[in-house]
Amino acid sequence: MKRSEFGKIVRKIKESIDEEKMWGAAEAMLLESRNKHLSARAGKAEVKKTGAGSPGTLAAYKKKIEGCTMCPLGRTRINFVFGVGNPAARLMFVGEGPGYDEDRAGEPFVGRAGQLLTKIIEAMGMRREDVYIANIVKCHPMTDPSNPDKRGNDRPPTPEETSACLPYLEHQIGLINPAIICTLGNSAARTLLKSDQGISKLRGRFVEYRGIRLMPTYHPAALLRNPSLKKDVWEDMKKIVAALNAG
Repeated sequence: MKRSEFGKIVRKIKESIDEEKMWGAAEAMLLESRNKHLSARAGKAEVKKTGAGSPGTLAAYKKKIEGCTMCPLGRTRINFVFGVGNPAARLMFVGEGPGYDEDRAGEPFVGRAGQLLTKIIEAMGMRREDVYIANIVKCHPMTDPSNPDKRGNDRPPTPEETSACLPYLEHQIGLINPAIICTLGNSAARTLLKSDQGISKLRGRFVEYRGIRLMPTYHPAALLRNPSLKKDVWEDMKKIVAALNAG
């Protein structure tokens, strides 16, 4: 066996072990049979779901608002981070706001936290392209806007910034019309639910948002800081998968 081939096998084994440690092999096996048809059903929903968005509609809306400067973030951003994914998604993830990597890529959740979110989505039996991913604000909130190339320069959006940008997200949600929204972290849950409770109290149960079932959970960045939270997030994801499968 060539050394390069052996190296590939070792990497694959390591990736498998890491994945099992993250979510638990038993949990993945438990959900595998239920999730095999989930992507196919999501694909059918693109055509059949009443009121669902379309690539053209979302693209037109993005073009309409991407020059926004209604709050200070619009004057310091590199890219307007609109959102990405299936315009007829049954499941929509909503985070806080773009960070350093997202500001440069123009796409939400592409950094370390985004890579973990992608793994979570895949563990649910879906692909990133099956869901829709957006944020409360579309531009990068920075602690020091004069130094945009500085790492670790992220902060939560202010009430002013949130108020200016929230109508854009609400319109996106209306166009996509998902069956379920999963908010990621404190800011997203508090904003959409108009609550002052922390995410540890809000997570783990469905609530209603404009006729849509909403599940608050921890932000992937919190899982990177505190891996013990992964178990709670996985419990939340199982509830979402069960609700999607139940229709």
